[in-house]
Amino acid sequence: MSIFLLSLLFIVIITVEVPRLLRQRMYRELWAFGGVTLLAMVWSFGVALKLPVPNVTKGIEAVVRPVFLAFERLLTP
Repeated sequence: MSIFLLSLLFIVIITVEVPRLLRQRMYRELWAFGGVTLLAMVWSFGVALKLPVPNVTKGIEAVVRPVFLAFERLLTP
């Protein structure tokens, strides 16, 4: 059931966004939309099928944590 709903959601999003981007000739945005949508599809279908997908939170934390620590050191007396 979740695969069907995910598929339906992605079909709706793509049918709404792609024609608008093509009409406005926003080809770079269309490529970005396609890339992000593809990543979202792979990750969400992987989670729905209970496949071992990487944890996105840990990746974000690995990128943001050094910046946060640098700001913390900078702002604390």
